[in-house]
Order: sequence, then C-alpha cells, then structure tokens
Amino acid sequence: MKKIVSLAALTLLFISISFAQTKPPFWDDVQTIKKYDQMFKPPVNPVLFVGSSSIRKWDDLTQVFAKYNPLNRGIGGAVVNDITRYLNDIVFPYNPRQIVLYVGENDVVDDKVTADTVLNRTIILYKAIRAKLPTTPILYISIKPSPSRDKFRDKVIGANALIRKFLATEKNTAFVDVFPSMLKDGKGRRELYVSDMLHMNAQGYAIWKKAIQPYLLK
Repeated sequence: MKKIVSLAALTLLFISISFAQTKPPFWDDVQTIKKYDQMFKPPVNPVLFVGSSSIRKWDDLTQVFAKYNPLNRGIGGAVVNDITRYLNDIVFPYNPRQIVLYVGENDVVDDKVTADTVLNRTIILYKAIRAKLPTTPILYISIKPSPSRDKFRDKVIGANALIRKFLATEKNTAFVDVFPSMLKDGKGRRELYVSDMLHMNAQGYAIWKKAIQPYLLK
C-alpha cells in the first residue's frame, strides 16, 4: 500500500514539474491578472495600457488618466512576443476603445536580436491585434533610452526608426517619441529613473504623461 501511495505521489510530482517546465513565460502573472478580473470587474471599453514593466510599474496611472477610463495590464519583463502570446488574456477580453503599447525594450538586450527583429516582432503583434480589433486606435510609445542599457542605444534608435516608419503607413495608429525628451547632452537623464537606471520615477512618468495625453480618447 505504501508503495502504491509513493508511486502516486511521485507521479503527481512529475506531472507538476513537467507542467512547470512547459508553462510559457509569465503564465502565472497572467493567471493572477485573470483572477483579479474575476474579483474586481474591469472598466468597460477602457483605454488599455499594455506592455512591459514601464507600464506595470506606473503605479498611479489610473489616477493620472482617470478621465480616460484607463486600465493597466503591463507585465514586468515581457518582450514583444509575450504580449502577442497573451492577447486573448490581457487585451481582447476588455474590448478596449484604445490601446497604449510599450514593449520592445526587453527585446534589445538579447545579443541575437537586431532592430529588424524588434520590428518584425512588433509587426506580428500589430497584425494579431488588427485581426481582432481592426479599427481600434493604437498608440505606440517609443523605446526609451534607459541609462542602464546605454550600450544598446544604437539598436534602440534603429528599432524606433523602423517601427515609426511602419506605423506611419497604418491607419488608426500613432507613434509617440519619448526618446529625445529623456536625453540630456546625448545621454540618458539619470534623474528620471530609480536606482536601477531602468525603471522610471515620477519625473520620468511626468514626461510620458505630457507626451501621451494629447492622443488619448475620452
């Protein structure tokens, strides 16, 4: 009997480990968001902010943009492909009237990723959104010049330029370039960031607010 119980326990353990190993990145984060939505009903037809940690860590976003009925669904650490993977979980269920997107900065730190790679991933994401939401306005925030990632500056500049050029040919899109206003004398403005020189403080988000607000739909 003990052997049978032990065998069953080992089988369950193996299944649990196998599942943990096969779960896609940020699966647990997305499940947490979905559980939160079950407990607290999200706003109807929101202006949806989605992307990586610069969105997720915008703690007062819903207060700052309160009159726009905003919803923050950022995922810390996400790359472009992660947002594409979870569109059915963190974008489409909300039927947003507008999407504000910031993602791509985490892609550039991979040595195998080029500016063209970021563009191609972004195009795939864009087309996946358009397949379900063909006319929903999309506001794309350029990749910012984080001081901690200064060695990837050329790649960031290249990706921003390519994405801007692509979006210029698409309807119901806007490219908001926050890059220049976050530089001083050609260097990233360190006073706009917390100690890791990657994530922004209130001064950094104030720049974003000023750049983004004119494009938001009430």
